[in-house]
This record gives sequence, structure tokens and C-alpha cells, in this order.
Amino acid sequence: MRVLIPVPDRDFDVTEVAVPWRILTEAGHEVVFATERARTRPEADPKLLTGVLFGQLGAEAEPRRFYQELTEADEFHATVSWADVDVEEFDGLLLPGGHAPGMRQYLGSSELRQRIARFWALERPVGAICHGVLVLARARDTATGRSVLAGRRTTCLPKYMERTAYFTTAWRLGRYYRTYPAYVEDEVRAAIADPDTQFERGPRTLTRRGTATDDTHAFVVQDGHYLSARWPGDAYLFGRRYLALLRSAAAGR
Repeated sequence: MRVLIPVPDRDFDVTEVAVPWRILTEAGHEVVFATERARTRPEADPKLLTGVLFGQLGAEAEPRRFYQELTEADEFHATVSWADVDVEEFDGLLLPGGHAPGMRQYLGSSELRQRIARFWALERPVGAICHGVLVLARARDTATGRSVLAGRRTTCLPKYMERTAYFTTAWRLGRYYRTYPAYVEDEVRAAIADPDTQFERGPRTLTRRGTATDDTHAFVVQDGHYLSARWPGDAYLFGRRYLALLRSAAAGR
């Protein structure tokens, strides 16, 4: 199956891209990366590779290794442009996150949102993690004009996580952890019809992450063909559940 992963030119989250890519390609699926302009070589947030603050808060060793492998993969150097994407050609869509300033190119693109809304209408597997959920919150259903998430259960980066990261690092990094004035959770909750029943924050955590072999501290929400997750600590479970969603879609054809 072919899975489309749009990314900005720079600053996407290392783990949220590299871990699902590794899981999908190891299972034999084709991943196609899309950037604003074709054949752009995208780059992850460098702070997540070296450590955000005093060598801490960055990506774990295994996702960093996966990312290095990704940078050498042919598909990472042969991106398609958002404008040229024919959504009918893809079996799945995966929307990663990231919080550094370069993410605004991707999170704020009306052209990309239009393509995503068209894909959503096909009712094929869509996965979004962390800030990636914002893209869906901002995408408008082609039939109703409301957010495509309006009637869906979802999670995203919780406000307490975003706020804690910001206040912990602002003295040195300024607004590095505040992509927009509004918190991600607030914007996502505003896009859904009944936030009290549809939004799922998940168990409270700040440092404990899921791993390749242990999902104890990971959390995802699935609602039909849509899968969402909160942060890089959910990436392994998110990748495996998305793989299962693809397999289920293929079996139902």
C-alpha cells in the first residue's frame, strides 16, 4: 500500500516521522513524502537530534538512528509537491508533528489542507500525531464546511505538556515550544462538536514513553478510519496501530 506523509522543509519531529516510516517500510508498504516544492530534501528539528536543553529533551537513540537511515532513503530525496498530490493514488495518509518555527509552513498551508480534506472524504486510513492533528482540525469537510474532525473522537498534544515544556525552557529558548499563541489542545477542542465527550487527553505523563517493546506509557485514539496520538512517546504504538488500520482497510476491499 502507498502512504503519503507530508512534511515541512524543516523542523518536523524526528520520532514522529522516523518511527512510523520504519514500521511501515519494514512491513513492505511504500511511503511517499510530500513537501511544498517537489524534490526538497526536508530536515528534522536539529535540537531534537542533539538535545533541546543541555543535551536533554531530544529524541531517543533508536528514533535518531531510524532518522539517519531515513535521510539515506531514496523516498526522502524524491519528495512530491503538495500541489501535485493526487490523493486517489494513496491508500493512507499520515500527519506527523513538530513544534519549532519551521512547522508553520506545513501547519498553515491552505493548499495542503485542501488535499487532506479530499483524502479524508475517501474514508481511507488517516493518522495524525501531536501537532499533526492541527492540520485536520483546520481542514474543512468538503460536504459540510466544518472541520473534518467535527464529529470524531481525537487526542492531540495535551495543553499541560505544551505548557510545561514552554515554561521549563522559555528562559533560554523563548517561544520554541509555542508554535502558535493558542495551545494545540485548545484549537483542536474548538474544532470538534462536543469536546467533553470527543476529546481524550489520555493518562498524564511528562517523561515516560512507549518503546518498541512496551506500550505501557503510550496512548492513541481510534475512531473509524482515523487514528490520533499525543506526542513522540506514543510513536511506536501509533505506528503499529496505523499499520493495523491499513491492513484492516485492505482486508475490507
